[in-house]
Amino acid sequence: MSTRTLIRGGLVITAADETHADVLIEDGRIAAIAAHGSSVAQGWTADRVLDATDRYVIPGGVDAHTHMELPFGGTFASDTFETGTRAAAWGGTTTIVDFAVQPRGQALRAGLDAWFAKADGRCAIDYGFHMILSDVNEGSLKEMDRLVEEGITSFKLFMAYPGVFYSDDGQILRAMQRSADNGGLIMMHAENGIAIDVLVEQALARGQSDPRYHGEVRKALLEAEATHRAIQLARVAGAPLYVVHVSAEEALAEIATARDKGLPVFGETCPQYLFLSTDNLAEPGFEGAKYVCSTPLRPKEHQAALWRGLRTNDLQVVSTDHCPFCFTGQKELGRGDFSKIPNGLPGVENRMDLLHQAVVDGHISRRRWIEIACATPARMFGLYPQKGTIAPGADADVVIYDPHAEQTVSAETHHMNVDYSAYEGKRLTGQVESVLSRGETVIDRRTYTGRAGHGCYVPRATCQYLG
Repeated sequence: MSTRTLIRGGLVITAADETHADVLIEDGRIAAIAAHGSSVAQGWTADRVLDATDRYVIPGGVDAHTHMELPFGGTFASDTFETGTRAAAWGGTTTIVDFAVQPRGQALRAGLDAWFAKADGRCAIDYGFHMILSDVNEGSLKEMDRLVEEGITSFKLFMAYPGVFYSDDGQILRAMQRSADNGGLIMMHAENGIAIDVLVEQALARGQSDPRYHGEVRKALLEAEATHRAIQLARVAGAPLYVVHVSAEEALAEIATARDKGLPVFGETCPQYLFLSTDNLAEPGFEGAKYVCSTPLRPKEHQAALWRGLRTNDLQVVSTDHCPFCFTGQKELGRGDFSKIPNGLPGVENRMDLLHQAVVDGHISRRRWIEIACATPARMFGLYPQKGTIAPGADADVVIYDPHAEQTVSAETHHMNVDYSAYEGKRLTGQVESVLSRGETVIDRRTYTGRAGHGCYVPRATCQYLG
């Protein structure tokens, strides 16, 4: 039986335009959009009407970089697919793309099957997968072709973490050559992990064991060097490149130079690099451990460069790299040795609100907010226009957003399965009011009405920024 929902009276904002319009939803998809008060809109009937007066009506967020249940540093990320996708929905995100991990010495398929098993029947919102290549060899290279055909169209490589995920330049080049042929997109964690490990060893030998030294040894120059090297390898291979979690002005400069040459090089940053800094890593006692992530937080002066990169489109996407570890019992594994602190921050619930605050503060426009948080990640990873916009035929992933509500971020009120907030006490203007996922209400006026298992796996096309 057909169900029709009408969202009436809101300001509909997409990456392309803003218009006071009514949105008609039928059978989980956007059926039509018409100017509010027009004869067309006034003629619509619906089973339920949602009043969006004085609200924004925006596409559900697409967070293209999350790590639910990731095994790392002797423990696991604290959010499961159930808790993490529920928290994402609370924050106005309706699609995540998580990372399946190839186990060392095993096939890509083994890792992918393990992640399907974790997610199946547990997600509150829709999801897709990238594939982490931790063992580049002839077998895994051949598997890349098959995965692209099946809708796993992006592959992450690491220049960091020797002995865990690290790939050398030869392996990276081979994977890039393969992606140049099969249409996949290589995502790169660009830090010189070999050099960083030397600096870690030297710092610990000097007795420098506090969390702040995590940021000091993972130097911005080593992020820039690896970014430069990744770009050159991609040029040799004739392959596109997407650099994840760009945190340093110097690394951004390498991306901007490549893009000025017309190269298919893309960059992502995360809210933590836009709103937090080494000041947080240096918080007294062991508090700085809460902010240990890689790439690390940088001195505050890097923030202006990242905001500028988002305005000039040298950075195209803001994802979270959501990888939470509880302070008690997990981050504490690194007491006395910063190198043993699990790397990762919680943030999947905060991204849309933090970026709206950036609109309020004048860093970006409303349409750019939607572009970097919804439309571009959907295009980058082959989900557009099914996801990332409000248009006829698109999935009815819709957020009714109150731009005037005021909130204070706190672990006491967030829904992520982690015992602290990286943004504790931060006051924000704007808040998610209601969320629809494929037309089904997940958040209803700040009440959770979703369910585990509503979320579906979404196979992806190849990057839509490439010919």
